[in-house]
Amino acid sequence: MTPPKFSRRAVAALFLERQWLDRPRGRRLTVATLPEFVSRTCGLQIDSVNVLDRAHHVTLWSRFGPYDRRRLDRFTYRKRLLFEYLTHVACFVATRDLALHRAIMNDTPKRFDRRYGGWRKKNAALIEAVAQAVAERGPLGNADFERPKHMGKGGGWWSWKPATHALDYLWKAGRIGVHSRVHFHKRYASAEHVLPVLADVAVMPLEQAMRERLLRSLGAMGAATVDDLRSYWTWPQWKAPQQRAELVRLVREGQVTEVAVEGQQQPWFARTEDLPALERAHRKKVPSRGTTLLAPFDSFLWHRERVHRLWGYFYRIEIYVPGHKRQHGYYSLPLLHDGHLLGRVDLKTDREAGVLQAKHVHLEPWFAAGKAAPGVSWGTLDRDAVFAGLADALRSLAGHVGVEDVSLGRVTPTRLRTPVSRALRS
Repeated sequence: MTPPKFSRRAVAALFLERQWLDRPRGRRLTVATLPEFVSRTCGLQIDSVNVLDRAHHVTLWSRFGPYDRRRLDRFTYRKRLLFEYLTHVACFVATRDLALHRAIMNDTPKRFDRRYGGWRKKNAALIEAVAQAVAERGPLGNADFERPKHMGKGGGWWSWKPATHALDYLWKAGRIGVHSRVHFHKRYASAEHVLPVLADVAVMPLEQAMRERLLRSLGAMGAATVDDLRSYWTWPQWKAPQQRAELVRLVREGQVTEVAVEGQQQPWFARTEDLPALERAHRKKVPSRGTTLLAPFDSFLWHRERVHRLWGYFYRIEIYVPGHKRQHGYYSLPLLHDGHLLGRVDLKTDREAGVLQAKHVHLEPWFAAGKAAPGVSWGTLDRDAVFAGLADALRSLAGHVGVEDVSLGRVTPTRLRTPVSRALRS
């Protein structure tokens, strides 16, 4: 049977919708919308880089605009609507999905034994001692456990002190959880203390959890290739042959349908129930209305090759690129306007001066030249509206990170600095 065929516009439009970017900065952060967003996108990535703001704050701002951070802390660490675990990497995940994550937790001992041989058996006494200390004296952080003198100072994961490895194992196994953070450092407590509902959650069979992982990833993207699925929800590692075999079973059962996408050679897949949504997405005149900036660790960017395939937009995080080799800046954020990815802005928060520094605004060559986008497009863009949207997003983000002013540095191409500067002043 010939697979149903969809346009790239349909796939991109539904992707924006499923990532809650169809109304950038247009929703309210509430007790209902926060876990709904995190659950639907499969996680809210956590990252320690703070040159602008913590990544999860920027990701939420992109959808909800400025919000009360105390409310977020209350929702997360008091109401426990979210908890810290892993999907793509370390993320906040929705507590309502605990049954799925519990299955992954329960498989952790076997997974560690396969990967690390006899580590768990060799360190059994240490693991239990750390677990007991956390249960009796928690919340505790990594710094509360001494580092053996012979190890010297730490320099990376390979030189973690033994207690750090034990904490990591216990967290992944679901025996302890992140109770809170102090200066962004994790404080652990027993899992039952962090998640009182744990005892009431029925454990999902591992096979069902892995199937659910595929289905949820497909739902978060709308339609995806095998490579997209492999790169979206990445933890725990799932070997390609086994993942593909599960996908084939889902297709055979009718829960997933293979689809063809315009201009793409490889097969794509979508949840069968999402085929009507793809049809509707194709008919949209504009898939997204508004302007926002995206954190480098946004779930929309978890598989950057996918974004390039659909939008023709190449994005690389340049944090680890030597300064003289950076093209766009240390911490550049993609610029999204009415569904188009048309630039990026290197940002830094100068909290002492009270300024959000737009160090480098780099607009895509096709946009600067007034040409058609290399990937999906929904018509000609109004330049004044783009610059006004960018200025509004920068002012909004400045307020969200707690500063009053925005300073403008370089603009590429330089001839567009005047309209960008004018928009910021208006």
